[in-house]
Amino acid sequence: MQSSVESFINVLESYRGRDKVIRTLVYGSQLVGGVLAGKSSRSSLGKSLLLFSAQLSHCRTTLRLFDDLSMLAYSTSYGLGASEEDALVRWMSILTNIADQMYYPCEHMAWAADAELINTRSDRWWVLSTGLWGLSLILNILRSIRSIQILKRKVQPCDRSGPADSREEAFSQKAALRRQIRGEVLRVLSGVADLSNAVHWMPPGFLWAGRFPPWLVGLMGTASSLIALLQMSSSDQEA
Repeated sequence: MQSSVESFINVLESYRGRDKVIRTLVYGSQLVGGVLAGKSSRSSLGKSLLLFSAQLSHCRTTLRLFDDLSMLAYSTSYGLGASEEDALVRWMSILTNIADQMYYPCEHMAWAADAELINTRSDRWWVLSTGLWGLSLILNILRSIRSIQILKRKVQPCDRSGPADSREEAFSQKAALRRQIRGEVLRVLSGVADLSNAVHWMPPGFLWAGRFPPWLVGLMGTASSLIALLQMSSSDQEA
């Protein structure tokens, strides 16, 4: 019990860990609040949870005002992806970094317009930032699918029999590759869940934009957030 509490505290002490916890609370509250509000329009708890979700979401938007430099540092360190073995993975990663880098200033402009710090309409900036987020998600999904294909090809030689020492090494390598495949599958599922919400937040008339009830938005976001927490926990354990 104590170790679990300490692990949770360690997560909260890091910016990325805290953001993932807040994100889970945002969508979890929207899920439960949406269900309660859907059952009864007079549900005070449902309305309170939806308001709580909106406030936490605004908190995350404000905190992202400081993410530009960290994103730029990551994009610079990745560069043209010279370390990548596959050209498709490399170029999809580069395009993803560009979309992510452009996302932040667009969201900042929307935030500033809503706060009446600048005299412009926020809706066009929100649409642009959501579109960039959706583009990044699509690229990430395609990159993960491509990575799965590459990893599966690497697993096949490990199945061949050989000397005992070689079999043991191959078994260890195969287990590591399968863990990577599971990680990429989870990224695909997480990306699809987020992409469904990104489309929902686009202008009406675009696919299923605006058609999700609050509880469904919360369900998609909660699923994605829990996957992110699971992956972060797995990475910490491996480290």
